[in-house]
Amino acid sequence: MSEDKKDYRDSNSEKRKEVSKADVAKAYEKYSGQFTPKPNYLGNSLRAFFAGGGLCAAAYFAASRLAAAGVSQKNAETYVTISIVVIAQLLTGFGVFDKIAKFAGAGVIVPISGFANSMVAPAIEYKKEGWVLGVGAKIFSVAGPVLVCGIGSATVVGLIHWLIGLF
Repeated sequence: MSEDKKDYRDSNSEKRKEVSKADVAKAYEKYSGQFTPKPNYLGNSLRAFFAGGGLCAAAYFAASRLAAAGVSQKNAETYVTISIVVIAQLLTGFGVFDKIAKFAGAGVIVPISGFANSMVAPAIEYKKEGWVLGVGAKIFSVAGPVLVCGIGSATVVGLIHWLIGLF
């Protein structure tokens, strides 16, 4: 057999393999598409809207009640924000936040409650590795750079302020 015919046959078989791989991939995509659930965009949007709106309305109501009780508006808003963070962290720790987020979607993920969840979830996932290397290392994996810079600069500014006050 001549060398040209052999090269031609080899390249043809390679092309057939490439074509058959592409056909198999397309067929698999079509087959798996039958079992993939189609998202309900309208329903998801409405649930997120009402869940997020309900969270914001509850926070506003709590801040208003605190302000009516004599707490300054700024402090009332701070207390409510801290409360939302703590509640979201506790719900994440007890495994409830994920169920709420699955129903409400972005309505509870986007506000500060989602930030609290993103801090606690990695720590819980790695708790089997120990308190220092597991929880301690992973609790700041998402929010770490922001928190480290904020806490670090606040500490430096506080120390400078304290040192200036000594003189």
